[in-house]
Amino acid sequence: MTALIYVLNGPNLNMLGSREPGIYGAITLAGIEELCRQTAAALDLEARCHQSNHEGALVDLLHEAHHAGAVGVVLNGGAYTHTSVALLDAVRAISVPVIEVHLSNIHARETFRHHSYPAQAARGVIAGLGPMGYALAIQALASDRQPASPSPDLRTA
Repeated sequence: MTALIYVLNGPNLNMLGSREPGIYGAITLAGIEELCRQTAAALDLEARCHQSNHEGALVDLLHEAHHAGAVGVVLNGGAYTHTSVALLDAVRAISVPVIEVHLSNIHARETFRHHSYPAQAARGVIAGLGPMGYALAIQALASDRQPASPSPDLRTA
C-alpha cells in the first residue's frame, strides 16, 4: 500500500489562476494539485488533494489524515491561517506532521498576515516560493520516512 500525503487548501484557493495573479501567480489549483501528485509519485507516495472554503471541512480533513495513517499533511489554510484556533487545535490533535505552505511571502504583506495559528504546531512553514513550496513540503515529509543516516564520528575525522 502506498503511503499517503494529504494536501489541504483553504478558502479562495480554488480561484487560483484568476485571483490576484500579481500575488499568487498564474497557476491554477489544478496545476498545483498535479505538481503535488507528480512530486509525491516520484517519492513513492500518493497525494490526496482537497480544497474547501469551510473551516470545519479542513478540520475534518486533518482528522481524516490522522485516521488514514498519512505520513504528512501539506496545509495552505488560506485566510484561516491568520484566524483559526480550530485549525491550530486540529494540527495539535493529530499525530501526523504538518507543513504549512503559502504561495506568497506572508511576512512581506499586510501585518495581519504575519501571524499564523497552525504554524504554532506545524513541523515547518514554507512561504513565498510559489508552487515550489508545495513540492518542497512533500519532499520534507517524505524525508521523515527515511531512516536517519548515522552521524559521523567527528572525533576521528
